[in-house]
Order: sequence, then C-alpha cells, then structure tokens
Amino acid sequence: MLVSASLVLLMTPGLAFFYGGMVRSKSVLNMMMMSFGAMAVIGVVYVLWGWSMSYGSSVGGLFGNPVEQFGLKGIFESTPDGYVYAMSEGLPVIVDVGFQVTFAIITVALISGAIADRVKFGTWLVFTGLWVTLSYFPMAHMVWGGGLLSGDGPFASIAEPIDFAGGTVVHINAGAAALVLALVVGKRKGFGSEPMRPHNLPFVMLGAALLWFGWFGFNAGSAYGATGDAGLAWVNTTTATAAAIIGWLATEKIRDGHATSLGAASGVVAGLVAITPAAGSLSPLGSIILGVVAGVLSALAVGLKYKWGYDDSLDVVGVHLVAGLWGTVGIGFLATETGLFYGGGVNQLVVQVIIALIAVAFSLVVTAVIALAVKATLGWRVSEDAEVGGIDLAVHGETAYETIQQGSVIKEVRA
Repeated sequence: MLVSASLVLLMTPGLAFFYGGMVRSKSVLNMMMMSFGAMAVIGVVYVLWGWSMSYGSSVGGLFGNPVEQFGLKGIFESTPDGYVYAMSEGLPVIVDVGFQVTFAIITVALISGAIADRVKFGTWLVFTGLWVTLSYFPMAHMVWGGGLLSGDGPFASIAEPIDFAGGTVVHINAGAAALVLALVVGKRKGFGSEPMRPHNLPFVMLGAALLWFGWFGFNAGSAYGATGDAGLAWVNTTTATAAAIIGWLATEKIRDGHATSLGAASGVVAGLVAITPAAGSLSPLGSIILGVVAGVLSALAVGLKYKWGYDDSLDVVGVHLVAGLWGTVGIGFLATETGLFYGGGVNQLVVQVIIALIAVAFSLVVTAVIALAVKATLGWRVSEDAEVGGIDLAVHGETAYETIQQGSVIKEVRA
C-alpha cells in the first residue's frame, strides 16, 4: 500500500510535465507550479482536517466530522513502548492516510489545466484549500466514507454504487470544477484567434507515461492488498488505456488525416480516467470496449470548447469529465456481475447514472460558489501585461528557457 501511495504521488509531478508541455514556453513553470502548489497545500490540510472530513463520523451523509480526528487524532499514539497504531481491516490506518492524501492532491491538480496561462498563483493556492475542503472531502465521504453515494446510502436499495478508484470523487468532480473555472475566469487573451500550440511535446509524452505508471498505484492499489483483485485492476488499467489510444488516434486520422503524439498522450489519459471507477468490476474484454469508446468520445469532446466558446485550456473537461462520466456509467453496461450486457438488468445502470449526475451537480454548485467568492475578493486574473509577456517571469521571476530579447527577436542562450 505504501508503494501504491508513492506511485499515486508520482502522478502529480507527471501531471506537471503533461500540462507543462501543453502550454506555451512563457508559462510552463507556472503550470508546473500549480501542481506542486496543490501538493504543498493539500499535504498539510489533509493531515489537519481532510482525513477526518473524508472518513470521520458522518454528518448527514455529506461529510465526516472535521474535528473528530483533527490532526490525525486517534490514528496513532505514543506509549512508553513506542507508537501504537489504529488498525482497520488488518491495515494500519496511518497507511491509508498516506494513500488517500495522494488522491486528494492529484484531483485538485487536474483542475489547473482548465485555467492555464492566466491566473494568480496566490489565488490558485487559496482556491486549492477551499475546494479540497468543500468539494473533494465531502465527495470522498459520500462515496467511500459511508455517505449518501456509498453502499450504505439510499441508492444502494436499487443496486450498490460502484466507484472502484475515483470516477466520481476524482474525475467527474475535477472535470465539472474545471468547466466552472473556465467560465468564471474567462478566456485567455487571443483564444480562438492566436495559435496556442504545446511548446514541448516530449514533455507531454513523458508526463503521460508517468501518469500511466503512477496509475497502477491508483487503481491496483485500490484493491487494498496483493490479491487477484489488484491483478485484475492492473490488467484492466493497461488494456483500457491501450484501447483508448487506438480509439483517439483512429478518430484523429479519420477527422484530421493525422494521428498525433498529443493525441496518443491524451488517449492514454482518457483511457486511464474511464477505467478508474470500473477497474475492479469489468473483464479485460469489457475494458477494451470501455477504453475504445473513451478514446473516441474524448477526442470528439475536446473540440467543443471552440464551438461553445469556453476556454478549457488543456482539455480537462473534454477528457476528465467526459471519460469520467463514461467510465462511471459504462459500469452499468459492462460490469460482469451486474451489468446490462451480462444479464444483470438495468438497476446497476440506473444507480451509476444517479451517482454520476449527483457528482456533477454537487461539484458545479460548490465550485461556482467558491470561484465567484474568490473572484470578488482576491481576483483571478493576472494583469494583461503579465499574461501577454509571460506569466513565468511576471509571477515567479523565472523563465524555463534562458533567452535574450532584442526588440522582437528572441535568441536562445546555449551553454
């Protein structure tokens, strides 16, 4: 479990490379810092009240009591003979704390891709603390902590909701939040009229590779043991991801005439997102179907921002919300024990649709309240000069690539 936790933690630096490569060179450091900032804030907040809000005694089925285990009270204690650790199902709870904090970190970091190139770093850090407290921790409690969307909740009378590793808690939650922020923060200067191509595609592919590697901790680790269930989750994760790459690249080839490296990397993420809630309930054959559909749907969805006029900079909505919804709902069709295609009837499908819609609605409302409050107080946007000239230098006093600017000519300084 500690190895799995370490793999999941690696996903956030991997995401920093993935997102960092997708932005322009003048904002790569800021983009990467948003991921590292999420690690910093949530690494502290989770110990203080995050664990307690996620897994403490339920308050109305919505969140755990934040003071019950504040500062990890009761998780371990010092005795004359050394530390004594609380246990849960044979696992020291402190180990689960380490595992779960990494999920909270990556979820918030995912959102940052929707608002690349244009927001104040300090505002992002404040939003991080507020959003993880008011949206992520309650959602984790509702799904995994015995709350409204869990097997102990009211919808379990229809069928037990399935979210193996975070389709609702992580991806739908982050994807819906990304849509709200894109709308509240507004478009980048020049969006739709200027080219905003990825500045470093090798970074993007490296980031996708690190995400895929870390995702084995995410999904296989969610089996909570070196068991056959962990093996199934591992194989399903690989299979669905590979199928999603094929689905995305085939869509690109038919639509655009080219199968791109950016498409391959994005297909990796779409497949990983879709299989996350389903990794423990599908067969490898079902994972192929889930993955191909995820790749096609996400490849089509990322273009909607141009049609509908919202600036989701790095396609968080098109990939995480769309693939997260499909992965969560797809369980109702493809689950080997309860899915519609396996003779299980419609009950599982109905429940999966319900929990997906509730997750979307909850995240939209909570994020809108936070985003608008932050906009009215701290403000979201950097100055126009900072955005146009380069957010790295304006906000952080650094640049990713040493340059000398002479008029309108920029020359690289090479050692």
